[in-house]
Amino acid sequence: MTSALYPTYARADVAFTRGEGAWLFAENGDRYLDFASGVAVLSLGHDHPHLVETLKAAAEKPWHVSNLFRIPEAERLAERLVAATFAETVFFVNSGAEAVECAIKTARKYHAANGQPERYRLITFEGAFHGRTLATIAAGGNPKYLDGFGPPLDGFDQVPFDDLAAVEAAITEETAGVLLEPVQGEGGLRVFPHEFLRKLRALCDARGLLLVLDEVQCGVGRTGKFLACEHSGVTPDIVALAKGLGGGFPLGACLATREAAKGMTLGTHGSTFGGNPLATTVGAAVLDVVLAEGFLARVAALGGHLRQRLAELHDRHPRVIEAIRGEGLMFGVKTRVPNGEFAAAARAEGLLLPIAGDNVVRLLPPLIIDESHISEAFDRLDRACARFAAKAEQLGAA
Repeated sequence: MTSALYPTYARADVAFTRGEGAWLFAENGDRYLDFASGVAVLSLGHDHPHLVETLKAAAEKPWHVSNLFRIPEAERLAERLVAATFAETVFFVNSGAEAVECAIKTARKYHAANGQPERYRLITFEGAFHGRTLATIAAGGNPKYLDGFGPPLDGFDQVPFDDLAAVEAAITEETAGVLLEPVQGEGGLRVFPHEFLRKLRALCDARGLLLVLDEVQCGVGRTGKFLACEHSGVTPDIVALAKGLGGGFPLGACLATREAAKGMTLGTHGSTFGGNPLATTVGAAVLDVVLAEGFLARVAALGGHLRQRLAELHDRHPRVIEAIRGEGLMFGVKTRVPNGEFAAAARAEGLLLPIAGDNVVRLLPPLIIDESHISEAFDRLDRACARFAAKAEQLGAA
């Protein structure tokens, strides 16, 4: 049957009818351990009681009133995000791409407000993924995503990953700031070294640039800190959040200092749905859990355990697995076999994994997992690796 949907996704032929914690149940009754989490979205897993009850209660109140009026739910969530981070002001949106768009506009407008509108360019990094809008695909610079959409939007200068000298060489009188993901998600789970981020912050300060971080995938506790940049002790000027912030409900946010956002005055930006009562109420419920005492420390500890088990897997299957990278509950397994085939093998073993660039499969479990889920994932990954080892032996025998 031909679908009425755009054919822009390579969808696996499986549909789910129910979810519970870290598990998904397919139409045919098959049970899957979900280490995709909707690509890092389901921070609290499926059917989380607090989120469900919160959403039910919110659904009986106004869903949407527009930003023509005060939205107390958005105001309260913004106050909580400010209290939990470096930020002093917040703009709510519906997605990661919109959050990054807002961050780009905020950085450009900052310099215009300072009387330097010519400073609009952002330095970005190879392997980045910032979204699918025209601005964010230009920022990412991936030819695959740019092809066929006309000339890329001007204003982005890309440099190699983890190359501070290249950043410095790319700075001109038109440079507004530097945009990066502390942990590249789609780019293959590459983690920027903490020392690099500290030196980059110092360089931005010395040259009057804004440090803009895309934490759409790595933020909201995914790495064991609320923001991934906290691991390096770096304070950004602007941060884009989404994915895990809504726990499955569409919600994003652009966080900034008041100084960085000083150009975003009345009428400079807007969003019809952004910050509506329903979304921000659910976002607050996510923070109830993620910011509870001990929750992030537990995520960090589980991340250490997951790293150990993945290292064990690497040792057991060196001909299948090339490298392990990541932080917290955000890991990438670089495989020596095509990553799409590996993800399919894992799915056949009842484990859901998304792929990424650099021939990587990602492990992005809900933050509410425990050690038993990690052990279960290890067993299923082990069996998936064994499939390739057996195939190699058969080919060798032939």
